[in-house]
Amino acid sequence: MLYEGVLNKMQTEWSSPIEYYLVFQNNFINLNQVLDRQLKISFVDYQCLNCGAHKKIFRQGFCYDCFYASPAVGDWIMRPELSTAHLGIADRDLDYESKVQLQPHIVYLAASSDVKVGVTRKTQVPTRWIDQGASSAIPIVEVPNRYLAGITEVSLKSLFTDKTNWRKMLQNEIIETDLLEIRNTLRSKLPEEVQPYFESTPTDSYQLDYPVLAYPTKIKSLNLDKTPTYQGILKGVKGQYLLFEDGTVFNIRTYEGYVVQLDID
Repeated sequence: MLYEGVLNKMQTEWSSPIEYYLVFQNNFINLNQVLDRQLKISFVDYQCLNCGAHKKIFRQGFCYDCFYASPAVGDWIMRPELSTAHLGIADRDLDYESKVQLQPHIVYLAASSDVKVGVTRKTQVPTRWIDQGASSAIPIVEVPNRYLAGITEVSLKSLFTDKTNWRKMLQNEIIETDLLEIRNTLRSKLPEEVQPYFESTPTDSYQLDYPVLAYPTKIKSLNLDKTPTYQGILKGVKGQYLLFEDGTVFNIRTYEGYVVQLDID
């Protein structure tokens, strides 16, 4: 079976294990059904996810011009504490920023390689945790905007990492810990204006199960710019990575905006 399309982050469906889909313009692939089969990936072209032009991808699926113009990749995306829509101040486009920033956000703990603190829109639960390859996660606070979530994350970075060790995550070297117990010690560590949200936030924990037949013991990353064609047996999907039998891993997010052909035997 031969597919062609622009890579975008895999879509997921909550189940046990999680269902993964690569969605193209005219078709899609359920990757769970491709496990233990031969998958060939071939680079074809670039296509900016924002303007659609066939220009070299700069970052996050965008060409250079779009990366520095689009509100969808402003600095406040990676650093929520820089959000200013709650003040009526625009970064690049106040209408767009208000829609994204002025909605409920969750500050959470997730267990992957270590205990990680992070921020996500409430509408992205549990998708955000799936994308990170977390084994479990729990909300700390639900707040009404991205700025409050951002300053909460900053206040907790001295206690927890805000990054995932992707190698450990892909090798399933997962820390075992009681996230609820940790979460319940954090109220006094939160910014004063956030503390009232602590008690009212549900503490439902999530356990995540990934479609992986075998985890790699040694890892090598597939770089489509250096290796435009690769073929291997797919053994699993975790986070936004494809895991292959020979230890090759392919980060879909890194290659968003790349047009590829996928040949499945």
